[in-house]
Amino acid sequence: MYIYNVTINVENAIHDAWLEWMKTEHIPAMLDTGKFSKALMTRVVVEEEMGGITYSIQYRTDSKETLQRYYAEDAQKLRAQSKPFEGKFVAFRTELQVICEQ
Repeated sequence: MYIYNVTINVENAIHDAWLEWMKTEHIPAMLDTGKFSKALMTRVVVEEEMGGITYSIQYRTDSKETLQRYYAEDAQKLRAQSKPFEGKFVAFRTELQVICEQ
């Protein structure tokens, strides 16, 4: 099991529209690729020096190979859909390998 984690800091000026877009369009589109079985969106409870609000979205996938297929087949198109918010957020992505779940 792998988790594709996207941490995003969003400027306050676009926050509400961005959050609605994430919940109603982007996350469903990610799941519609068929490469992720579940998505969990959380708010990072910390005051950022740079301001804004930070979120972590974790997409579960069955394998590294499936995640690689997402990068090759879907990532560019789905990332491009955030264009209306361009320059108003900062994102970084990490891959996590699940070792144990209890």
